[in-house]
Amino acid sequence: MEDDERASCIMPLDLDVSLHESTRTMAAFSIGFVIFPNLTQLDFTGPLQVLSRLPDSVIHIVAKTRDPVPSDCGLSLVPTKTFEDCPPLDLICVPGGFGVAEAMRDAETVGFVRRVAEGAQYVTSVCTGAFILGAAGLLQGHRATTHWGYTELLPLVGATHEPARVVWDGKVITAGGVTSGIDFALRIVARLAGEDVARSIQLGIEYDPDPPFDSGHPDRAPEEVRRLVAPRYAQARENYRAALSG
Repeated sequence: MEDDERASCIMPLDLDVSLHESTRTMAAFSIGFVIFPNLTQLDFTGPLQVLSRLPDSVIHIVAKTRDPVPSDCGLSLVPTKTFEDCPPLDLICVPGGFGVAEAMRDAETVGFVRRVAEGAQYVTSVCTGAFILGAAGLLQGHRATTHWGYTELLPLVGATHEPARVVWDGKVITAGGVTSGIDFALRIVARLAGEDVARSIQLGIEYDPDPPFDSGHPDRAPEEVRRLVAPRYAQARENYRAALSG
């Protein structure tokens, strides 16, 4: 790789041409990820990596404009569609991140999600992306989950918290924090293409988690670790609460 390529902070994601072009049909399953400034990139790229391998599918990366979108870790992401030219979607996925508070206040973003969700077979979110679905009125009366730091806010959007890594309620599917997006995507692949295809994708990406610590959920993390992490989300919760009540 050339030095100037290594220096680039922009991740090219022009995936409108399916990665399975040789097997695509006229009825390719249309998947759209809605991105916005300061999203958590793994909320997006985790399920993207899985769903991009779904046979007979096409991926759209959708934002307000085609300008690069900064994530919360310094990596910028390049949309392939805008709200204006995005085709109908069979599955819409909204990631989360600290930028959700602003996205919830953005009428154009919320309106696009609401509009596209009407015709989608699956309406999905990862982490705090659930609150953008909620701001669009799409979680009313549904069971749902989100990042553990924000579950207390789900009733504000008419949802009932279900303590699970992935919650599937009708056509609405919500995943918990960050890495759970990979689990959600594998379940979608299993539903659409069968378990053998989902298992083959899991093997292909060597998704075989073996973390060095058992601290991935508050139920298991030591108390001192919880004390360190909890304040990080206190102000963010208040920002979400203000955005949802505004």
